[in-house]
Amino acid sequence: MSFNLRIGVIGIDHGHIYGMINGMLDADATLVAWTTGEETPEAVRKTFQETYPDLPARSMQAILDDESIVLILSSGINSERAGVAVAAMSHGKDVLVDKPGCTSLEQLADIQRTVGETGRRWVVSFSERVSVESATLADQLIAQGRIGKVVQTVGLGPHRMNAHLRPAWFWDRARCGGILADICAHQFDQFLHFTGSTEASVVSAHVANVANPDRPAFQDFGEVLLEGNGGRGYARVDWLTPAGLPVWGDGRITILGTEGYIELRKYIDIAGHDGQDHVFVADRTGVQRFEAQGAGKPFFARLAADVERRTETAMAQSHAFLATRLALQAQLVAEEKAAR
Repeated sequence: MSFNLRIGVIGIDHGHIYGMINGMLDADATLVAWTTGEETPEAVRKTFQETYPDLPARSMQAILDDESIVLILSSGINSERAGVAVAAMSHGKDVLVDKPGCTSLEQLADIQRTVGETGRRWVVSFSERVSVESATLADQLIAQGRIGKVVQTVGLGPHRMNAHLRPAWFWDRARCGGILADICAHQFDQFLHFTGSTEASVVSAHVANVANPDRPAFQDFGEVLLEGNGGRGYARVDWLTPAGLPVWGDGRITILGTEGYIELRKYIDIAGHDGQDHVFVADRTGVQRFEAQGAGKPFFARLAADVERRTETAMAQSHAFLATRLALQAQLVAEEKAAR
């Protein structure tokens, strides 16, 4: 890098913040300061301080007023991320925010208006793609033409609930955003990315509570069918990962092409090979299995370059907007259906 990319952190309520920070540090950025909201548990603060012991805690306003900081990272309470992003961009800073980047269409409209007024960038860290090496390898295989033209994605995003570890806002629909707006955001991103769709719509969506009768308003299952100008997509997300699985979720995606398909078993190859980032390809030449370790996570270096050069090589602004809008629209479609 030809300039010193200085970053500040506002909000550490989700553990995704560590992957975001470390990805930017690997891209030679400098971590300057951090702050978080009053509701952040003391144990979360303590772990963060122990992880980055030399990083000073400052007020949000002090971080926003520091003109040397050009990129803000945020993983605060879901419903508060939009406000942080708007404030940061209004102070001349770009933003990398954890998913969901916001929790309502009204918040998204505020973000889009601020991007237009300030010329700043609002990028969402969809970690199930940008922080996963098997997704990087899939990009390479698709670019090589191994499976022809991509026509569909099937994404599965199961998660372990860990109810005893969740803060109060996790159970509040208004603050978390709902299952499709929250954890399914990853699937919307991957659908657009792998199909190359720049326009898309929600064909159908569904949410339900299938296993948590003590919390009747909680959504633990969701699915959605998508149609884009580059292909179609199906996604299923849930909070039903069984206790016996040794990872938080058996996240997978199958990418179907006209001449073959790729399956990513991101975090575990259940009853199969050890480790993570397993990639399976079936094409005209046969079947092949890859270990994706070493494929890299180029998103963060690209974002660092984009901040300096005002380019969009890590993520197009339109992509971040569209993936987020689809997630919010799917959530509303599903809830309107459930209310009937």
